[in-house]
Amino acid sequence: MIFFSLAQQIHTMDPAAKLFIKRIGPDHLDQLQQVARQTFDETFRDTNTRENLDKYLERSFNTPKLLKELNHPCSRFYLAGINRDVVGYLKVNTCDAQTEQQPEGAFEIERIYVVKAWWGKAVGQALLDLSLKIAAEMKSTYVWLGVWEKNHRAIRFYQKNGFEVFDTHVFRIGDETQTDYLMKRIMPGHDSTRGNETKA
Repeated sequence: MIFFSLAQQIHTMDPAAKLFIKRIGPDHLDQLQQVARQTFDETFRDTNTRENLDKYLERSFNTPKLLKELNHPCSRFYLAGINRDVVGYLKVNTCDAQTEQQPEGAFEIERIYVVKAWWGKAVGQALLDLSLKIAAEMKSTYVWLGVWEKNHRAIRFYQKNGFEVFDTHVFRIGDETQTDYLMKRIMPGHDSTRGNETKA
């Protein structure tokens, strides 16, 4: 596995606390499934019904679906850990793994989620920074993502990091249909007018 030590970026009172990010595969399914369910629930439990959340968690994070995603050659998963605790995770996609059809060279950040106890301590920033590093290494033209229109905290975070809204799409949680903003950041050296196309 690939490990990234990012201890200097973590805001904590414990000087011994160290953040590590590692790329994972199917052998880390249980850890991924646990943190995926926990972080989505913590992020959206106050703004969605319990019934809809439970339906989404089962549909999106069941074992066969996660295994299929973990084995997709155009997707990558990373776990963030502090000392021995998993505190967040990242999923990025290229080519046909992306959740919306995009022009060639697009790079999707599908999920950045952090355990609530670690919000505001730069874990999310470290995961985003890693995403941008990977996108640069892959010579991607732009990085894009979807974020719920009512998740103002996340929208501000991405705007601070140079992302701008370029479209919307429908997102379903259980029986409820919601609207996500699609946001993008043009990578250095690429024309800012490119990457405006979305799904066909």
